[in-house]
Formats: sequence, structure tokens, C-alpha cells
Amino acid sequence: MDDDRPHRFSEGQGFDEEYEEFSLDPPELSVDPSQVDPVDSRVLTDMLDERNVASDQVDAERLVDVGLSYMGINRFEEATETFERAAQFAADDSIEQEAWVNKGAAHAQLEEFDAAVGAYEEALDIDGDSEHAAEAHTNLAYALWEWGRTEQALEHAERAVEVDPRFGQAWYNRGFFLSERGLHEEAVDCFDNAIRLGMRTAGVLEEKAIALEEAGQTEEAERVQQQAEELREEAERELVEDR
Repeated sequence: MDDDRPHRFSEGQGFDEEYEEFSLDPPELSVDPSQVDPVDSRVLTDMLDERNVASDQVDAERLVDVGLSYMGINRFEEATETFERAAQFAADDSIEQEAWVNKGAAHAQLEEFDAAVGAYEEALDIDGDSEHAAEAHTNLAYALWEWGRTEQALEHAERAVEVDPRFGQAWYNRGFFLSERGLHEEAVDCFDNAIRLGMRTAGVLEEKAIALEEAGQTEEAERVQQQAEELREEAERELVEDR
């Protein structure tokens, strides 16, 4: 096993893996796509200026969808602006919190971890026990780790699994942090929980194998590593077949 491996824990993903094609369809925005560039960040900023648009004229939930569409085409700077606007106009706490979580994710993609931390903290200030709180804690743990604040990172990883014990990504992150601190047996338990909750990927299995080897369970580590390699080979075959 390679001790100098890059980390494989959550990379601040506060959004779905699948995206619809980008558009500015929400009627609340009243945009003629033939007159504007749909990926021009200035369009959203100009259209949603508070001096010109009343909050009750903006559908914040649909605006979050626009932000996710920006994420889907890797326009992360525009996404951060859009999510901030969504949070600004949201009348519902849940939508505002979702907007802040996604804003943090967009900043993390830009490696702006201080801004990501701020966005996740804004989300948690709204409600520390809501449906979005575990995701916020998990992504905040990642951002703090990247920012060099490892002690706080572990605290938020712990909090994430307390808020939502069925959030596989939270268990995976917790396992990674524990393994980094030399608590390998506890880390294995966390990776097992993540796998049971649907995260049976090559990356998770590889981290489990590393923790097992460090815990002295060499044979089991080799077996799990073999499973990881088989999953990776299978994914590569599927990728070739889809081309």
C-alpha cells in the first residue's frame, strides 16, 4: 500500500451527479435567450439586482436549479454568484440553506476553501439539524481539511454522522480522518458503514484496504484490495463499451 496516497474523501459535493441541459427557462427571470449569452454571469447579476427585482418575483428554488446547471458545465464562478442570489431571495429556510451548501461546493471546486467554509457555516447557522445539515458538515469537514484546520475537520465529520447516520459520504469522510489519525480499526468500521449505505466504490474499498493493512489485517486487506481492482477494471470496461 502507498502511504503517500492523495485523500479520497468528499470533495465538497453538495449537488446531484446528473444535470439537465443548461437553460434560463424559469419565467421569473424573463430572459430572451436570443438576446443574451446564457452563460454570461453578468446576466443573472443584472437581472436580479435588488433595486430592480422584488424578492416575491424571484423563484429561489428555480434559481438554485440554474446554479446547478452552471455547476454541470463547470462554470463555478457563475454558480457561486447564482447560489448567493438564491440564498438572498429565498423566503424558505430550507431553500436558503441548500443554496449556501451548493455555494460552498462551487467554491470548493475553485479551491477557494476559505469562501467554502464561510458558505457552509452560513448554511449551518440556519439549522444545524435539518436535511441539509449533514451534507453541510461533511463538506465543511473537507474544506477545513484542505485549509489545514484538521482538528475542526474531524469535529464536523463526527457531527455529520450524528445528524444523519444514513449518510454514506459522512461515514466515509469520518473513516478517512480516523485513518489519518492512526485509528485504523475504527476507520474500517466507518468504511463498512459507508459501503452498506451504497458507497461500494473502488476508492472506498482501497481506503478500507489501507486501514486494514495498517491495523495488521494483511490477508483481509489484500482481499479487499482485489475487490477494489476488480471494480475499477469493470468500470474501465464499461467506459470503453460506451464509446
